[in-house]
Amino acid sequence: MSTLVSRLIHSRVSISRLTAITTSKNGRHLCTDSNKVDEPFIVEEAETINAPPPPTNKLLVLGGNGFVGSHICREALDRGLSVASLSRSGRSSLHDSWANNITWYQGNLLSTDSWKEALSGVTAVISCVGGFGSNSYMYKINGSANINAIRAASEQGVKRFVYISAADFGVANYILQGYYEGKRAAETELLTRFPYGGVVLRPGFIYGTRSVGSMKIPLGVIGTPLEMVLQHARALNKVPLVGPLFTPPVNVTAVAKVAVRAATDPVFPPGIIDVYGIQRYSQHKSK
Repeated sequence: MSTLVSRLIHSRVSISRLTAITTSKNGRHLCTDSNKVDEPFIVEEAETINAPPPPTNKLLVLGGNGFVGSHICREALDRGLSVASLSRSGRSSLHDSWANNITWYQGNLLSTDSWKEALSGVTAVISCVGGFGSNSYMYKINGSANINAIRAASEQGVKRFVYISAADFGVANYILQGYYEGKRAAETELLTRFPYGGVVLRPGFIYGTRSVGSMKIPLGVIGTPLEMVLQHARALNKVPLVGPLFTPPVNVTAVAKVAVRAATDPVFPPGIIDVYGIQRYSQHKSK
């Protein structure tokens, strides 16, 4: 009798399993816990979308054939950017191989029509334009020329603009009045036109290996030890009149790294970055 009951129970279990399998094949699943039937979860293959690659950032360096500008061009190329340079003399006199990868434009920032073509397709601008001379000349080259560039870039829809300005040097500000008045006028224009993408770098003395024709002038021989000493003497900057003379020099490579990062990193904070900020940001690895 017990054997017969066992066979009947085994037979019913087998039938239940068979029913569940058959039902599952028909696209339904039997829930044995509640005896309710649920619809199966159907997974469809995702459609492949051929999205275009992100656009390449195109950087325009104003004064790219100068001491600071050439280092910025090299840094930008190393970052994989498309780089163009605009200056009054056009192509750099440097014979280094990297110069062949730059698009060189010749134009005068005081004459807007001579260089509008250089802004075509540009996403960011870095200006290294500046110079010395009479007060009127210094205001034009440091102020008016850069203001023209800032306005043209804004009208063209450029997203970010970085301006290499200069730190205050106390007494020197009065001696080079046109120089500093021009710099500050350009800074004001930049932060007005580019409130979210404008960055002003204010380095002091910039050192590094400067090329003059076939000669290499190692300014780091003086700059490196001065930077090491003065970067720990920040309190001296607060001394009236002469305090700014203790502003530490900064390596041209550091300026180039921070300038390119500021021009291409959308989360880089806008505003004025002093020499200590340049040192700090240059030590951060770019993502």
